[in-house]
Amino acid sequence: MLLHIPGVLTQEQVAWCRQQMETADWVDGRVTAGHQSAMAKNNAQIPADHPAAQAMGDMILAALEKNALFLSAALPLKVFPPLFNRYAGGQSFGIHVDNAIRQIPGTPHRVRTDLSATLFLADPEEYDGGELLVEDTYGEHEVKLPAGDMVLYPSTSLHRVAPVTRGARIASFFWMQSMVRDDGERTLLFDLDTTIQDLNREAAGQPAVVRLTGIYHNLLRRWAEA
Repeated sequence: MLLHIPGVLTQEQVAWCRQQMETADWVDGRVTAGHQSAMAKNNAQIPADHPAAQAMGDMILAALEKNALFLSAALPLKVFPPLFNRYAGGQSFGIHVDNAIRQIPGTPHRVRTDLSATLFLADPEEYDGGELLVEDTYGEHEVKLPAGDMVLYPSTSLHRVAPVTRGARIASFFWMQSMVRDDGERTLLFDLDTTIQDLNREAAGQPAVVRLTGIYHNLLRRWAEA
């Protein structure tokens, strides 16, 4: 499932992130790439231990904790601390797949990457190119969203970032370990949850809605790892 989640950050929060980035240090983005990805990756990144990255990451995590659409779709168990990158001057990231396991720097904790996220921090009119291109069984999907919006997609997907030919593409990216490992099961739960929410707006408390809610929780109980 590839999902557009609008308004994860407000415009004020985006502006604050951009201010933080102006004074941050930037390094070669290959510092977080695996062996194969490093050969395809050409961008800049703020070091994970930079105070600006940590402050922005904390703000994003706090916003995600309040985002009902994200919580319903991802069913997150662990979230890797958000990282921040920039593409400009023809930079791009060739076709690749994300590493299956990520160790959180400076800790013994690991995150299985079930889901990948890109949170856009520059508006589409600020740059040319830079589309996130994600492959699935239905073909290649092009993603280029307003600042503050996020795309969520399975980490098993082959994906790439097209060359940026004007301006700068600035974003946060990170991964999640879901309570439900399987993408198909997670998608069924998300579809069921959104259907229940729609029905609750029309017929809250009706026996059929209560039964559907029970089915949702029984499936979650069957499939979840917590």
